[in-house]
Amino acid sequence: MKVTLSALDTHESSFTPLVVIELAQDVKEETKEWLKNRIITKKKDGGAQLSFRPLLNKYEKETLENQNLYLVGASKIRLLLGAEAVGLVKECSDNTMRAFTYGTRHSFRDFDDDNNDFLSMAERQFIIKHELENLRARDEKMIPGYPQAKLYPGKSLLRRLLTSGIVVQVFPLHDNEALKKLEDTWYTRFTLKFQPIDRIRGYFGETIALYFGFLEYFTFALIPMAIIGLPYYLFAWEDYDKYVIFASFNLIWSTVILEVWKRGCASMTYRWGTLVMKRKFEEPRPGYHGVLGINPVTGREEPLYPSYKRQLRIYLVSLPFVCLCLYFSLFVMMIYFDMEAWALGLHEDSGSEWTSILLYVPSIIYAIVIEIMNRLYRYAAEFLTSWENHRLESAYQNHLILKVLVFNFLNCFASLFYIAFVLRDMKLLRQSLATLLITSQILNQIVESLLPYWLQKKHHVQVKKKVEALKADIDATLYEQVVLEKEMGTYLGTFDDYLELFLQFGYVSLFSCVYPLAAAFAVLNNLTEVNSDALKMCRVLKRPFSEPSASIGVWQLAFETMSVISVVTNCALIGMSPQVNALFPESKTDLVLIVVAVEHMLLALKFILAFAIPDKPRHIQMKLARLEFESLEALKQQM
Repeated sequence: MKVTLSALDTHESSFTPLVVIELAQDVKEETKEWLKNRIITKKKDGGAQLSFRPLLNKYEKETLENQNLYLVGASKIRLLLGAEAVGLVKECSDNTMRAFTYGTRHSFRDFDDDNNDFLSMAERQFIIKHELENLRARDEKMIPGYPQAKLYPGKSLLRRLLTSGIVVQVFPLHDNEALKKLEDTWYTRFTLKFQPIDRIRGYFGETIALYFGFLEYFTFALIPMAIIGLPYYLFAWEDYDKYVIFASFNLIWSTVILEVWKRGCASMTYRWGTLVMKRKFEEPRPGYHGVLGINPVTGREEPLYPSYKRQLRIYLVSLPFVCLCLYFSLFVMMIYFDMEAWALGLHEDSGSEWTSILLYVPSIIYAIVIEIMNRLYRYAAEFLTSWENHRLESAYQNHLILKVLVFNFLNCFASLFYIAFVLRDMKLLRQSLATLLITSQILNQIVESLLPYWLQKKHHVQVKKKVEALKADIDATLYEQVVLEKEMGTYLGTFDDYLELFLQFGYVSLFSCVYPLAAAFAVLNNLTEVNSDALKMCRVLKRPFSEPSASIGVWQLAFETMSVISVVTNCALIGMSPQVNALFPESKTDLVLIVVAVEHMLLALKFILAFAIPDKPRHIQMKLARLEFESLEALKQQM
C-alpha cells in the first residue's frame, strides 16, 4: 500500500535548518506571506509541506540587518516520503540496491525509526531543493504584489521568483560538525593518502565526489608516465627514435586508464545507488522562454519556442562568433611568435645571461594571455548559449561545453601544433610546452583557490566583529553562519575543474615524445590541486546542492577524443625526427605511408582495447541484470 503525505502528520514545531532562502530587501509583505503559505501548505493543496521560518524574529529584525533570510527544513517523515518521490536508491538488507519506498522502509539497511542518519544531509537538501523547484502555479495569474511577474498553470514558482529578482538566492547550509570531520580526513593534514570519497559523496553529493574520485585516479594514473619520462629528461636524449617506446606506452596508457576508470566509476555509482536510479523527465530550464502553449508530451502548459529559430541563432550568430574568436586566437598566437623571434634575435646579438632568461618571457606572457582569453570567452559562450534558448538544461550544457572545448583546445594547443608541424623547431616546442603547462597551473592555483580564500578570511573577520558587537539575545552561531555563507561565492559546478584536467591531459599526451617531463609536473600540480579544491569546497564557496550522477558524462568522450588526437600527433612527430627520416633518404612517400600505417595500427589497437575492456565489472553487470529481471516480473504481476 502506497503511503501518501496527506495520510501522515509531517509537521514539526522545531526543525533542523537545511536550506536558506534570501529575498530582496524591498519584497512586499503580501509576497512573503504568500510564499510562506505555499511552502508550508500540504501537498494535496498545492504546497510543498515543508517547515519554514524567518532567521530573525520580530524583535531581532528591529536591531539587526539581513531581515529577509528564511530557513527551510522538513520533518523526518516528510524527508523519507520525499526520498521516495525523487527516486533515491538505497541498499537493502539483502545487499541489493533498490529504489526507496516509505512502505518498505524497514527492509533497507541501517534504517531505524529512531535513526536520523539514514538519509545523508546532502540527500536531505537535495529533497528540499526538489520540492521547492516543484512548487507550481495553480490558479495564480501573477505573483502577489508583482503584477509584472506573470504566472501560468504548471510554472515553477521558484524559477519565476528567481528570474523576477524577488528571491536573490537559495542555498544549502553547511553542517559545521560534519564539515570539520570531513576536513580532518581530507585535506588538513598534508599526507599522501586516498581521499575519503564516500564521505565527500555523503556531504557534497555524487557529482562532486565523482570529480574528486576522477582527479585522484588520474593523478595516480600519471605516476607511471612520470617515472618513465624522468630518465628521458635527465639523460637529455635528443634522438627521437628513443622516444618511440615512450610514445607507444603513452598511447596504450591513455586508452587503458580511461577504460579502467569507467569500470571503477560504475562500481562507485552502483554502491551509491545512482547507477540504477531512474532518470526523471527533464523539465524546462529556468531561462527558457517562448509563447505559452501545450507540451504534446506532458500535456502541460509551458513556453514553446520553434526549433528553427534556435537553429538560426546557432548557425547565423553563434557559429560565426566562435569562428571570429578562433581567428582572433590565431592572430594573438602570431604576435607571440613575433615576440619569440625578437627575444631570440636579442639573445643572439648579446648572448648574456639576462637575454637567456628573456627567452622565456614571451611564453610566460602568452600563457597569461591564454588564461585571460579563456575566461573572457567563457562568459561570451555562456551568454550566447543562454540566448540560443535551449529548452533543457542538458542541451544547454552540451552546447556550452562544445563551444568552450573547441576554443580552449585551439587557444591552448594551436601554437604548439604550429611550432611542431610548421616551424619544426623541437627545442622551441619543448620550451613552449613547459612554460604553458607550468604557468597555467600556477595561475589556476592562485585564481581558483588562494585569492578567494584570502578574500573569504577577510570577510569572515568582519562578520565575526559584527556578531560580537550585538547585544540582542539571538542564536549568534546560526546567525553568523547564515550571514557568512550568504556572502560566499557560488560554486558554478565541475565544468571548470574538468576543463583544467582536460587541458592538462592534452599537454601530457599530445606531445609526450617531445616533453616527457609533462606528466611529472602534472602529478605535482594535482597533489596540491586536491587540497586546494577541497579547501575551496569547504571554506571558500557556498555549499552546493547535491546532484545525483552515474558518470562524468560528456567529459569521458572529451578525454577519449583527446587520446585519439594524441595518436596522430605523436606518430607525426616521430615520423618527422631526423633519425627516422635518415632511414628513408630517397623516398619520403614510403616514410609517409609507413607513418600512416603505424598510426592506423595504433588507433586499431586503441579501439580493440576499448572494446575488450568492459565498461562495467562482471559482478555489477549481474546485479543490474537481476534488478531488470525482478522489475519485469513485478510488472507482469501487476498486469
